[in-house]
Amino acid sequence: MNILLWHVHGSWTTSFVHGRHRYLIPVTPDRGPYGLGRARTYPWPDNATEVTPDDLATTDIDLIILQRPEEHDLAHQWLHRRPGHHIPTIYVEHNTPKDGNVPHSRHPMADRDDLLIAHVTHFNHLFWDTGTTRTTVIDHGIVPPSAEYTGELERLAVVINEPVRRWRVTGTDLLPRFAEIAPLDVFGMKVAGLADHLGLPADRLASHDDVPQHLMHAELGRRRAYLHLCRWTSLGLSLIEAMAMGMPVIALAATEAVMAVPPGGGALSTRIDTLLDAARRFVADPAQARRAGAEARAFARDRYGLDRFLADWDRLLEEEVCASR
Repeated sequence: MNILLWHVHGSWTTSFVHGRHRYLIPVTPDRGPYGLGRARTYPWPDNATEVTPDDLATTDIDLIILQRPEEHDLAHQWLHRRPGHHIPTIYVEHNTPKDGNVPHSRHPMADRDDLLIAHVTHFNHLFWDTGTTRTTVIDHGIVPPSAEYTGELERLAVVINEPVRRWRVTGTDLLPRFAEIAPLDVFGMKVAGLADHLGLPADRLASHDDVPQHLMHAELGRRRAYLHLCRWTSLGLSLIEAMAMGMPVIALAATEAVMAVPPGGGALSTRIDTLLDAARRFVADPAQARRAGAEARAFARDRYGLDRFLADWDRLLEEEVCASR
């Protein structure tokens, strides 16, 4: 199949484009949010190819993947064909509801008969009100990281994008309490200067801004344990990647994390003191950390394997394209 999709979420798209199809990724001269093109910090195969908006009108497309509400009109504008009417269309929902009265949050694609919504977690499916629009859930899958856990450094690793702007959403406000136990290494986008924002000395928190994925994985694996302190998120793929490398995880029991972290894979709780105690244990006892990491790895590679993910997507893609015909 020829599948049109925008480069929005790098980790998810990396897994998706490892399938057996041809993936058309819009690119614009400014490489802005609607024309980012191929990833530069993730390993993408050659079957993910860039295409300009001008070329899309004459390009054969079997299916459209939407990930933002405005992409529906943009696809119509660029393709001169109506998504869901002339070309089968699936809307992938990556996010939990963000605004308003969350239990009653209406999805922007609710009550439509021209597309299907594919949620990436069952938590998202539960919390979004999609009305009469058809829905399904396809759990995440990851490309197995090449890096392995060593845990040689008595430090804690965190991956957060925009921790200052998102603050309580990403649990940024909780980081100083863990920095009292061990130095923190924070990886992600726009993490520079985080220690100053938190009032922490440089020897308690180091920022690593926008590191290429393979290098980030190698550095994560050297840290003793992985922190996942997000209060409200769909499910950070960096959490699954850390588990797949064999890292023990210390996570807030919020949203889909309660399904992603096995009981023996680290610590999962809504009590911060419980998580702080776990951090102390892992820092003090490398053997215990390795045992927990081994359980996390086995679980992550089984539940979030790439082959399962691609097989689930292939079944859905075939169903949607065949049904349209």
